[in-house]
Amino acid sequence: MNTSADQLKKIEAQEYEDLVNQIKPKTPIVKNCIWAFMVGGLICTLGQVIMNFFSAQGLSKLDAGSATAVVLVFLAALFTGLGWYDVLGKHAGAGSIVPITGFANAIVASAMEFKREGYIFGVGARIFSVAGPTLVFGFAVSVVIGLIKVVFG
Repeated sequence: MNTSADQLKKIEAQEYEDLVNQIKPKTPIVKNCIWAFMVGGLICTLGQVIMNFFSAQGLSKLDAGSATAVVLVFLAALFTGLGWYDVLGKHAGAGSIVPITGFANAIVASAMEFKREGYIFGVGARIFSVAGPTLVFGFAVSVVIGLIKVVFG
């Protein structure tokens, strides 16, 4: 009797899965990939245009790169605060999480989520809830790489 109950559960599970597959919308994978590629490429192109501008103003390549990073972080934070980055993310998907702008978006979005709790216990305490593990990993890896360079350097 136990085997017939197991068979019935398997049949019900299969029927349920078939029903879900019938009504579940099809994901437009090719379209999503094209959007991600285009938006990610446009963000990177914007970064290159900004870097070329700073280089044309007489900054060294290193200084122009640093200034470009600051501008991209500022723009991503501003657009997240205005709600525009979320709209971009809905259409672009992975293309909107180009490393520097995606990281700025993650920090600002987590801070805005807890704004109602106040600036100290909300924003201040929770701003690094998303970024904290990434920062800790980055610091730890940089220490390990520094030690390797000192020892084997």
